Amino acid sequence: MSKNRVCALFGIRYPIIQAGMIWCSGWELASAVSNAGGLGIIGAGSMYPEILRTHIQKCKAATQKPFAVNVPMLYPDLEQLFRVIEEEGVSIVFTSAGNPKTYTSFLKKKGIKVVHVVSSVKFALKAEEAGVDAVVAEGFEAGGHNGRDETTTFCLIPEVTQKVSIPVIAAGGIGTGRQAFSAIALGAEGVQVGSRFVASEESSAHIAFKQAVIAAQEGATKLTLKELAPVRLIKNRFFEDIEQAYADCATVDELKRLLGRARAKRGMFEGDMDQGELEIGQVSSLINQILPAEEIVKQLIEEFNYTVGAMAVMRF
Repeated sequence: MSKNRVCALFGIRYPIIQAGMIWCSGWELASAVSNAGGLGIIGAGSMYPEILRTHIQKCKAATQKPFAVNVPMLYPDLEQLFRVIEEEGVSIVFTSAGNPKTYTSFLKKKGIKVVHVVSSVKFALKAEEAGVDAVVAEGFEAGGHNGRDETTTFCLIPEVTQKVSIPVIAAGGIGTGRQAFSAIALGAEGVQVGSRFVASEESSAHIAFKQAVIAAQEGATKLTLKELAPVRLIKNRFFEDIEQAYADCATVDELKRLLGRARAKRGMFEGDMDQGELEIGQVSSLINQILPAEEIVKQLIEEFNYTVGAMAVMRF
């Protein structure tokens, strides 16, 4: 891929961003993706401040390339997390699931580049107004916490790129080079890849979860729990309990009690495939192998470049 604004912004070779996924994105995955020429991200959503500090320090020791930290704004300890990020000299922060105005100006004053994840044109414009350097426009195909409007990536990317002047990074349902090519054709200047990197050797996800991802078939996931925080999950026994709760007209409080605490950790990190929360995207049906992160980046680039050549000779 030729140099573009995303590569220039982050100082990376390829505009491939590894998503900062809770319980899956530790320093090993982030450093491996950065060393392969993309931008690795440490997912701080599952980390206490001092755990995050350890991951940042280990990542700095494992790569000389740029990497970022993702901070979901719906978790506690935000001030402490941002203090650790500042103290450890992290130069790029991705924020999500909250108001970008809350910390963008603070981070920018510290010389930190800020990217915010959005699921609509409305929130992309708010993020641009808040002063972020770029946005990740994430379609509802994505795994984990998601937008309520269920706007697909194919529709969201051209809508957002027409409305904002800052770089747009496409996310949601992107796990192959052909899908990355499609996102760039729709106006994005980079892609964020999550589910494909969950099934990597360096991912901190439990091996049982990785195996569930590569075994997933079409229709294996569904977006649910919109009344709380919309999340796309693999259908397991816990998901069936959610469906039964809806059939029984459960209240929001009842859904909260059903969800409980640490459900995502129980599934993705500890390997409880029955009662854990298994967050993954629709693209999991295209993933059939656990690979090193470097090989995943290589395959994305090779397939992207092959598609560029194939499309060059096509005319309507």
